[in-house]
Amino acid sequence: MDTGQDEQARRLNVNSATAQELDAIPGLQGHGFEIVRYRGERGQFTDLRQLEEVPGLAGKIDGSRAALRVGES
Repeated sequence: MDTGQDEQARRLNVNSATAQELDAIPGLQGHGFEIVRYRGERGQFTDLRQLEEVPGLAGKIDGSRAALRVGES
């Protein structure tokens, strides 16, 4: 039986993921570089909603949320 922690561990951490890893997530293809650049300029994400602030991603991340998590890098 999977626990919530198991499911969370399988999700990609947006604070430590590479651009290539982010590009592999459906809905984020081609945006990995911008996410990593944004994270480097503004600091770690504290909520997945902050991805909406990344240039080019506004309104596009809803389908990607299930594959992502926010954690320590």
